[in-house]
Amino acid sequence: MLEAIKRRDGEKERENSDVSALPLLTCFLLTYSFLHVQTCLGVKKPFTEVIKANIGDAHAMGQKPITFFRQVLALCSYPALLEDSKFPEDVKKRAQRILEACGGHSIGAYSTSQGIECIRQDVARYIEKRDGGIPSNPDNIYLSTGASDAIVTILKLLVCGEGRDRTGVMISIPQYPLYSAALADLGAVQINYYLDEDNCWSLNIAELRRALNAAREHCNPRVLCIINPGNPTGQVQSRQCIEDVIRFAKEEHLFLMADEVYQDNVYAEGCQFHSFKKVLFEMGPEYSNTVEMASFHSTSKCYMGECGFRGGYMEVINLDPEVKAQLIKLVSVRLCPPVPGQALLDLVVNPPQPDEPSYATFMTERTAVLSTLAEKARLTEQIFNTVPGITCNPVQGAMYTFPCITLPQKAIDKAKELGLVPDMFYCMRLLEEDGICLVPGSGFGQREGTYHFRMTILPPTDKLKVVLQKIREFHLRFTQEFS
Repeated sequence: MLEAIKRRDGEKERENSDVSALPLLTCFLLTYSFLHVQTCLGVKKPFTEVIKANIGDAHAMGQKPITFFRQVLALCSYPALLEDSKFPEDVKKRAQRILEACGGHSIGAYSTSQGIECIRQDVARYIEKRDGGIPSNPDNIYLSTGASDAIVTILKLLVCGEGRDRTGVMISIPQYPLYSAALADLGAVQINYYLDEDNCWSLNIAELRRALNAAREHCNPRVLCIINPGNPTGQVQSRQCIEDVIRFAKEEHLFLMADEVYQDNVYAEGCQFHSFKKVLFEMGPEYSNTVEMASFHSTSKCYMGECGFRGGYMEVINLDPEVKAQLIKLVSVRLCPPVPGQALLDLVVNPPQPDEPSYATFMTERTAVLSTLAEKARLTEQIFNTVPGITCNPVQGAMYTFPCITLPQKAIDKAKELGLVPDMFYCMRLLEEDGICLVPGSGFGQREGTYHFRMTILPPTDKLKVVLQKIREFHLRFTQEFS
């Protein structure tokens, strides 16, 4: 990999016919339509509000912040509050510790490019605890502006080559559009591998091999990206699947990127989150000493939902020292991640302990968020599967459902007449008629001839029930109209 990175200097190629801009256009068109609905003067709509069920923005959907997090951040932002007796002592101690690690004892100062050292140490301890004691080195931890920033940084590090030697990056279909957009921007080749919808969006090694072999005809596959739990599909991959993926990556000399930002969002009975790092090390030195990997986590999802603070981290494994030096250069260009986001991340990885005054409230709030999400995941699956023409896999984890919709041929023909992808036509009609904003499956990729939409399960339970009922009624009405 080192030689490949060295050959990258001076490369400016951006042409890439393998990468579609559809996900970005999808988001733009839906946003435009949403704004159009809101500002369409003099035109009455058959609804009183637009419900944005298209994006995983928990607090925008009404989720309340975790008290402990906001208390500590308030003190970090305005240290004079440290003298206020209303704040628990553990809150004050956390704020003081963070401030002491900042330049000038202020979160308004730059940090080191890799992130505040004591926070990286806390992240390493968190990973060790999560993975049953497997060591984590703070020098391998890079704090970031959410997980997205770290993902793009690693892709920048890995992408190089021209023509048939261009870097190929394997991504799941359906996929999170960050990946296709980043690959298009970097001039990499997007290698699609399809998740198995008939088996709850599981990952099949035979499909990985098919995609890899086909891609070798026109690029140099170097990277394999996995999202677990899945976005937009909400699946949780089994330990056996993760072992198979690691073996495949070793055999084919692929760099593994494990996007694990939904690791606390597991709802289905019998499902469990297994980190790629933990499985990698439990498979023994043959794998743990050789497979190159980066894993990612964020403060934006799980029970926190703190999207706006842009906190996250990545841990790199088995990176060549010279490659790590290049990584340091890349992160240094951006000076440092947002320090308030770093502070929030520290609280996520080092929450209140049982002997501290904030513990009881913290656990009550955390449990309430996750149990409510689990309830909404079950509710979504149950209701969608009562609708003729909608098939919904169990929402095992994450924050989304990605049901398959059967569209009448007349609706497909009408969409083509309007120059729209059929599920885009479906979603725009739903928005205009019922004020429900979803993202069509074509924005994430899907097997040819199938149609889907992604919907977040984040709206409050009462509002979610309204959303699900409106979608049910719309689908029946839409199907009848075009039958």
